[in-house]
Amino acid sequence: MALVVQKYGGTSVGDVERIRNVARRIGRTYDDGNDVVVIVSAMSGETNKLVALANEMCEFPSEREYDVLVSTGEQVTIALLAMCLQSMGYNAKSYLGHQIPIYTDSAYSKARIEEIGDKNIREDIKNGTIIIVAGFQGIDRHGSITTLGRGGSDTSAVAVAAALKADVCEIYTDVDGVYTTDPRIVPEASKVNKISYDEMLEMASLGAKILQIRSVEFAKKYDVVIHVRSSFNDNPGTLVMKEDADMETVLVSGITYNKDEAKISVIRVPDKPGIAAKLFSPLSAANITVDMIIQNVSHEGFTDLTFTVPNADYKKALKIVNEAAGTIEAGGVVSDEQISKVSIVGVGMRSHSGVASKMFQTLSAEGINIQMISTSEIKVSCVIDSKYTELAVRVLHDVFGLAKEATEE
Repeated sequence: MALVVQKYGGTSVGDVERIRNVARRIGRTYDDGNDVVVIVSAMSGETNKLVALANEMCEFPSEREYDVLVSTGEQVTIALLAMCLQSMGYNAKSYLGHQIPIYTDSAYSKARIEEIGDKNIREDIKNGTIIIVAGFQGIDRHGSITTLGRGGSDTSAVAVAAALKADVCEIYTDVDGVYTTDPRIVPEASKVNKISYDEMLEMASLGAKILQIRSVEFAKKYDVVIHVRSSFNDNPGTLVMKEDADMETVLVSGITYNKDEAKISVIRVPDKPGIAAKLFSPLSAANITVDMIIQNVSHEGFTDLTFTVPNADYKKALKIVNEAAGTIEAGGVVSDEQISKVSIVGVGMRSHSGVASKMFQTLSAEGINIQMISTSEIKVSCVIDSKYTELAVRVLHDVFGLAKEATEE
């Protein structure tokens, strides 16, 4: 008997019939002699509807009330799934985040999990109950509802799997694994059989939509094996796990892209100690993540600072930066929402030279200008004009030989 944690995304529970399909899959897992804990997202599109309602009500809604609103989508799904399982003869019980409880900090809409109480769940498991948990949500120490950010149900699932010391955490979605790039852009993209935590972390942070980055962080920290699978078939998926020797033989594992970023430049910034802190500290206080940062060479005591932020935080960030720029007496602020970040990822890059050069030459040959560059041991990222995103992904996927025929064993 194993303890299996399963997570189903919004498309997997998108309507009543799909919820029935999920219930049947859960039932088969339970009938095979396993204990089962299930984490589910809101039905596909529901969270977007709730966000639209909040934005229609006011431009900058209260963050606390925003979380109260957007967390309601999961409550619908867990109740429907529990009802379905009960109608099939199974003992099933739904839990909201605060009923477990899943304790988080108070960073509304981007909360981080601090502790999970497992007593209630363990008692129900002993009694043969299938547990259905609302993903994406928790509760802070003041008793307020919090949410974990987009894709937060993945984090909920891995965190629960870690707390319960589950044998496996199965992430069910609308694709049957991790691919070398988005198959919608490159139909020849190949499914990866296994991928290291570090590679998956990079791919998640760089725009791959398969797993939320914090879920992979949890998995790596607590050594939780993740099996990414499709809820629409029984095909084997992709294992996200510790790095092994085979993984380093592959130079580049995947090509990612992210159109959900914006670029902000602060012009003629006084080049002296403490100025950068005055510019970025207000963004940090507002829980806005700054990604790539470039500072130009100082000229006549001034420099330019350029950085990227998530599109969702763009308006808020721009307002903060304009205020900070006035405080530090910068020359002005310019911004661009029409950018995209394209990246290559692979643990094999640690021991091979010339990878970045090959990427730059390939983009140059297509007339694609690189606006910003960021690197790590296992990734190279370039900011480009968003209109060239699909072209960049296709040519990079081709030049690094990631098509099916090149990667199939």
